[in-house]
Amino acid sequence: MTDVIVVGGGPTGLMLAIELRLQGVRVLVLERLTEPTAESRGQGLHVRSVEMMDQRGLLDRFLAVGGQFRVGGFFGHIHKPWPETMDTAHPYGLTVEQPVTERLLREYALELGAEVRHGQEVTGLSQDEDAVTVELADGTRLRSRYLVGCDGGRSTVRRQLGIDFPGEPSRVDTLLGELSLTEAPATIEAVVTEVRRTELRFGAVPRGDGAYRMVVPAADVAEDRAEAPTLEEFRQQLRATAGTDFGAHSPRWLSRFGDATRQAEQYRLGRAFLAGDAAHIHPPTGGQGLNIGIQDAYNLGWKLAAAVHGHAPADLLDSYHAERHPVGARVLANTRAQMTLLGSEPGAVALRELLSTLMDFEEVNRYVTEMVFGLGVRYDLGEGHELLGRRLRDVRLKQGRLYERMHGGRPLLLDATGGALSVTGWADRVDRVVDPVEELDVPAVLLRPDGYVAWVGDDQRSLDDALARWFGTATT
Repeated sequence: MTDVIVVGGGPTGLMLAIELRLQGVRVLVLERLTEPTAESRGQGLHVRSVEMMDQRGLLDRFLAVGGQFRVGGFFGHIHKPWPETMDTAHPYGLTVEQPVTERLLREYALELGAEVRHGQEVTGLSQDEDAVTVELADGTRLRSRYLVGCDGGRSTVRRQLGIDFPGEPSRVDTLLGELSLTEAPATIEAVVTEVRRTELRFGAVPRGDGAYRMVVPAADVAEDRAEAPTLEEFRQQLRATAGTDFGAHSPRWLSRFGDATRQAEQYRLGRAFLAGDAAHIHPPTGGQGLNIGIQDAYNLGWKLAAAVHGHAPADLLDSYHAERHPVGARVLANTRAQMTLLGSEPGAVALRELLSTLMDFEEVNRYVTEMVFGLGVRYDLGEGHELLGRRLRDVRLKQGRLYERMHGGRPLLLDATGGALSVTGWADRVDRVVDPVEELDVPAVLLRPDGYVAWVGDDQRSLDDALARWFGTATT
């Protein structure tokens, strides 16, 4: 029996495996596909995800393969300048194809000692007071203390657990793929520019060697979205939307997606959890799906590790649902709004013009961008300082950078009092850095492993209370 089984080897599952292995938890990742996918639905990392990769020492790997971007237009394709006042030391996103993101995360998870098995389809599961039993398609049975379903919108884990997935079905479908075009690049660009005057769900981005990533509205809503469109269907929709199929041929991959919005009613049931698309699906507007998934894993990993090691407070595992379910609900809401803005009817056009005017104000532009890029999240940790429940940007220390001190995934007390505070009783679980931080106008902050502020102040007794609340009983 292992500690944690993760069902699904995409970005969410691999990020979770990394978080668990950093804490010495035995983890087994089961992936249904026999080999990594070549499809690239996710196109990059948002600012919060960039921060996370820096906090785990992975950012250099992503910078080596990704291009930085600082362009607006991530909310309903309303193009505005990049906000200059975002509260981050990493004011950029990274363009990274999803297969590359998965490769980098998988490599690190394996380096840390995770086990990843491909071609392992989960067909059933059950749980008792002590463990979860997983049944595979070949009849194999596996046991683990905990299980996390990171197996996508059609999650087998969610169905086996009987967790409801309410929401709204798709109203429109969209075709997506990478394929070669014979038409001249100048002609393609001119046609795309003209079509997008009225149809914002159409686009073509060159990939080199005559290949393009293309997105085009589908003719209707498919009964089985898992069935990829044919090349001829793709051509027909190109002709219907753009008046030409651009000589499309030799597809690398083709797929379809809808605009359904659904969210699991609960992210935890006993010893089983849901994360990523298994917990929430929504339109891809704003590119939030991959990012919110790995951020789910970032929240859950250290909590599961604490439970495995026996020092998790009684309600720590329940805090995963309490914190991430509202975040998922807000993403569903903002993607619904964005889909409305992409419409061509008069009301949608008028609403788009109004919001575009409002976003000319820097404060509004920053608010909307931080919402999409994951910087606006604040967990409800009760009354207190304005930093409480928020992630902390990378601040400069006399001993380097804050995020450099977080690579091990441990909690950290950043003490600017000169050493008046201590983590005695929790030193086996919590790091302490005594450093006069000029960028922060607070005496000390306690950071959880996911980088969110759990406590602010200068009183040892209240610090001890916070340490016990989040990291368990002190050792003697």
